[in-house]
Amino acid sequence: MRAVLAGTFTLRFSTGLTGAMLGAYLATIAGVSPIVVGIFGATFYLAELVLSPIFGVLSDRQGHHKVMLYGPAFGAVAVIITAFTTNFVLLGGTRWLEGASTAASVPSILGFIAMVTAGNAELRGKASARFEGATLLGLGAGFAVAPILFAVFGANAFLLNAVIYGVSFLIFWTVKDPAGEAASLKAPHAGFGRYVELLRTSHVWLLAPTWIAVNASIGLWFSQSIFQFAKANPDFPDQLLMRGFQPWQISLAAVIIGLLFGAGLIYWGNRFKDLRRTTMILYGIFGGGALVAAGIVINHASGTPLLVPLAAATVAAFGLFVLAGATPAALGLLADMSERFPNDRGAIMGLYSVFLAIGQIIGAVIGGFAAEARGIDGMLIATAVLLAVALIPLAQLRRDEDAFDHDGTGDAGGDQGGHQGGATTARD
Repeated sequence: MRAVLAGTFTLRFSTGLTGAMLGAYLATIAGVSPIVVGIFGATFYLAELVLSPIFGVLSDRQGHHKVMLYGPAFGAVAVIITAFTTNFVLLGGTRWLEGASTAASVPSILGFIAMVTAGNAELRGKASARFEGATLLGLGAGFAVAPILFAVFGANAFLLNAVIYGVSFLIFWTVKDPAGEAASLKAPHAGFGRYVELLRTSHVWLLAPTWIAVNASIGLWFSQSIFQFAKANPDFPDQLLMRGFQPWQISLAAVIIGLLFGAGLIYWGNRFKDLRRTTMILYGIFGGGALVAAGIVINHASGTPLLVPLAAATVAAFGLFVLAGATPAALGLLADMSERFPNDRGAIMGLYSVFLAIGQIIGAVIGGFAAEARGIDGMLIATAVLLAVALIPLAQLRRDEDAFDHDGTGDAGGDQGGHQGGATTARD
C-alpha cells in the first residue's frame, strides 16, 4: 500500500507539472484565449473518460499491479513529445496520452485499494483519504513547482518530467500483488457487463451527478487558475486577483492550498466510522460555498482595511479544509459498491475516473467561458452554481445510502464489506 500511494503521488506530481507548465507556456503565446486553455484541459479528461473503463476491465483480468505500470509509460512519452513541439495538433495528442496515463493508473490503483481494504471500513477510510491526498497533493505540488521550473528551464522542463515518470514506473514495479488477487484473476469476469449492471442501480445515478458537479467545481480551477494568475488582465481592473502574479507567488499559494487540502483529507478520512459518507459530502459542499464567498470578498478587497481580506482568507482556508472531506467520502461510497462484485473491482472503480473526467470536462469548459466573460468573478460564480447543483440529488442519496447499508451489498459507515457479512451503521 505504501508503494502504491508513493507511486500515486509521483505520478500525479508529473501530471500536475505537465498541465501547469502547459498553461504557463500557452500564456506566453499571443492570441490564446481562456476558451482554448479550457479545450486543452477538457481533451485530457475526455481521454480519461473514454479509456478508464477499458483499463479497469484489463486490471481485473491482467492484475492491478501490471496495469499500474502503463500509466507512467504513457506519461513519459507524452512529455517527451511536448518538449519538442509547438504544434497545437500534436500538443492535443499529448493531452490524450496524458489522459491515457491517468486512465490506466487510477482504476488499477483503486481496484488494488478496494481489494486490500475489503471488510474494514476504518482502513478503507484511511486508504481512500491517503489516495486522495497523494493525488491532490501530487497535483498541487506539480502546480506549485511548474511556474518556477518552466521559467528556469523552458521546454526542457518537460524532459525532466519524463525522468519523474520513470521514478513512478520503478515504484509501481515494487508493488506486491494483494492477497486473493491470484484467485480473482482466475474467476469469471463480467467486464463491461458490470458497468451496465451497476449503472442500472439508483446508488450510482444519485452519486454520479453529485460527484460530477463537485469535480467540475474543482476542475474549473485546475484548468484555468495558472493561466489567469500568470498575467495581468486589463479587462477587469476592479478584480484584485487579476493583476498578475510572479511565479513564486503562485507557487507559494499552491503550496498553502495543498497543505490545507491535505490536512482536510487526513482529518475527514479518519472519520469514516463516525460519519456517514453523505454527511461528509454535504459538509464539503457547504465548505466549498464558504470558500467561494470568501474568494469574492478577497477579489474585491482593494482599498479595504487589511482586516477584511485577512478575515476572508481565514474563512477560505476553513472552507477548503471542509471541502476536502467530500472527495474520500465519494470514493468510499464507490468502494462500498464494489463489494458486490469482488472479481470486477477494477471495472467498478473505473467509474471514479469516469465521474471525475466528466466533471473535469464540464468544469474546464464552463471555466473557460466564465473566465472569458467575468474573469475570476465569473469562475467563482460558476463554482457556486456547480456546488448548488451537487446538493440537488444529495438528500435522496442519503436515503438510498441507508438502503445500501441494510441490503447486504455495502456499508454506509460500518466495517462490513458486502460478501463478508454483518454491518455496522455510522452515526451523524
